[in-house]
Amino acid sequence: MGSENNFRDSLSSPRFKLAGLVLTLSLLSVLTACGGGGSSTPTQQGPPPPTASPDARADFVLNQMTLDEKIQMVHGGASATWWNQTQPRGAAGWVPGIPALNIPDLYLADGSVGVGNGVGQATALPSSIASAASWDLNEAAKYGTVIGTELRDFGINVNLGGNINLTGREPRDGRTFETKGEDPLLAGMITAAHLTAIQSQYVIGGIKHFSFNDQETGRPTANVMIDDRSARESDLLAFEVGVKGSNVQSVMCSYNLVNSTWACENPFLLNTVLKGSWSFLGFVMSDWDATHSTVNAALNGLDQEQPDSDYFGSLKQAVQSVAVPQTRLDDMVHRILRAMFAVGIFDHPNTIQPIDAAGDAAIAQEMEEQGAVLLKNNGVLPLSTSVASIAVIGSHADVAVLSGGGSAQVTPVGGPALTEGYPAVPGWSQVIWDPSSPVNALKALAPGANVQFNDGTNSASAATMAASSTVAIVFVSQWESEGMDCPSLNFTDVIHSTPINQDALVNAVTAANPHTIVVMENGGPKIMPWLANVGAVLEAWYPGQRGGEAIANLLFGNVNPSGKLPITFPASTSQLPRPVIATPPDATTPFPVDYTVDGFNIGYKWYDSKGLTPLFPFGFGLSYTTFAITNPQLAATTTGSNPGFQMTFDVQNTGARTGAEVAQVYLGLPASTGESKRLVGWRKVPLTAGQQQSLTVQVNAGDPVHPLAYWDATAQAWTIASGTYTVYLGNSERNLVTVGTFVMP
Repeated sequence: MGSENNFRDSLSSPRFKLAGLVLTLSLLSVLTACGGGGSSTPTQQGPPPPTASPDARADFVLNQMTLDEKIQMVHGGASATWWNQTQPRGAAGWVPGIPALNIPDLYLADGSVGVGNGVGQATALPSSIASAASWDLNEAAKYGTVIGTELRDFGINVNLGGNINLTGREPRDGRTFETKGEDPLLAGMITAAHLTAIQSQYVIGGIKHFSFNDQETGRPTANVMIDDRSARESDLLAFEVGVKGSNVQSVMCSYNLVNSTWACENPFLLNTVLKGSWSFLGFVMSDWDATHSTVNAALNGLDQEQPDSDYFGSLKQAVQSVAVPQTRLDDMVHRILRAMFAVGIFDHPNTIQPIDAAGDAAIAQEMEEQGAVLLKNNGVLPLSTSVASIAVIGSHADVAVLSGGGSAQVTPVGGPALTEGYPAVPGWSQVIWDPSSPVNALKALAPGANVQFNDGTNSASAATMAASSTVAIVFVSQWESEGMDCPSLNFTDVIHSTPINQDALVNAVTAANPHTIVVMENGGPKIMPWLANVGAVLEAWYPGQRGGEAIANLLFGNVNPSGKLPITFPASTSQLPRPVIATPPDATTPFPVDYTVDGFNIGYKWYDSKGLTPLFPFGFGLSYTTFAITNPQLAATTTGSNPGFQMTFDVQNTGARTGAEVAQVYLGLPASTGESKRLVGWRKVPLTAGQQQSLTVQVNAGDPVHPLAYWDATAQAWTIASGTYTVYLGNSERNLVTVGTFVMP
């Protein structure tokens, strides 16, 4: 279905014969757009070849469509009670195709951390934030390839993943695990790598939620208040890097309001920024039931409503009455068709087939091993395979690892190891534990050890076991999900029928055995009142399909931890820009969420601007070996059309184990900009013991992240301020040396 020959075969149909002069004239413009020259008569009567531009091919199909067919393309095929429906192929959404024109159906499914929505048993990847913590674009591409190939194998051709909301603003956000952290450059580039790989599998990629959907509390009515510069330099900058870096074809607008206008009918977001400043050529779809009007939404940039509702169900009448111009409807449909051609949906119809479960699980394990972050180690790690006894405590570590919930929830291959109810969140009532046993993985690597498990529900019992063991490993966990925010940044229990004070559990075990290791399964930053007393801490995030095996490899040193935090861990909630989450007065009244407090100083920039010392800084992560970053050489170009700088430096593994270091480059801007420093580049390099490598980081003003510029709201342009710029180099945002300075005129 959808091949070019099908188009040619259909040319003999009455519909094409009736097209007459319209078809002939459209072909002239198509051929000109395809480089066919300036001839006054078309040289072919058939459709453009597959080598023609997506725009040309989309226009050819558009010119054959009736008004009803165009309307069919711009909203979902489900009823307004979509959550009670069984969608075709188990998808979250469906747009029926048009067989007469060989337009394929669109099947939509979430895919932030693997194929979601219950489409089928799929590979549960580690959290997206774990992918960001790898700081590795090649690993991120593998991550996206697993999502893209499995979506395609399930017969899904539109991905609803790509959550890039910057969670540095609200680290209690229940969807932090789906995101890529707090920095626009890192989040944008990791997301771009995901999306590029997904679209290489003939699946339309999606990036969301556009924009400022940074908390779940009251998300349908949250009214984000933010100024132009702060918007452009924070969340919008992450989207800009992600959109431009991936050529993504779909952007999902969010539930919330931005400066008192709904995001899905916000002309500034959708027309001025996305389609104007960034020249985005794909289509904008709404989040589910995030549409609030017919005419305003269509005129202000929404191209496809999800799911079906009365709003775009009334679009035909709006077009007939000229409230919405025919040209606007044509643009909406053109963008959708163009996206389908751009990623190859017409030319590469998918075939439903089994996923490569074994191969994809291996990638999931590799991703966890690269994205886990070693936060503390007083020498207790790595474990020796000759360890006599290990007490493993808490979080169902005998059978499973935790996953995140909501629309991103993956039903893992093999099915859940167990599920637990959480009725406080209507619609997301199942907590799924992925079937990977840390206990079994530990036993496999230390076959001579006495490995015992305690469920952690009784601190005294757990402490007794720990006291009689050589080493204790406490697994602490915090479930996070769409539709809710974390009640705190502590390890409070929200799952078990019998509440567990996990902080108290860690303290009890540590008092009984100083050789205590804490493994954290969570979606974002946490506060750790027991940190000073434990021997080691491994941030495992939600570790995915083979998380138990990955954690065991990391603890025993078969894999050397190399992850770095993509988000700051505060010392307490009092350090946050908003210590208390803004809450709605009721279910329908918009309420303010004030982002002018932190503005463009989001994440680590906030801590810098306020002189705060976090628990763990952005970019932090330990290793079982040591590294030296030396001999930095700075060369700057301050004139010409593309100023910037180049820095070369050496990284040496000065320890005894193979490992990888992430060398990070930050740029301090002139004081007149009001910003201290920002990440502008990095290099992750694996090195054997004693090995040294010379690396180069090139930073130019023309990069999509605008590394040297600030947004001048008066000029409405990215502007390079005059003054002194300082270049820093190190291995975290708080462990840097000054390399040098340069002056921009």
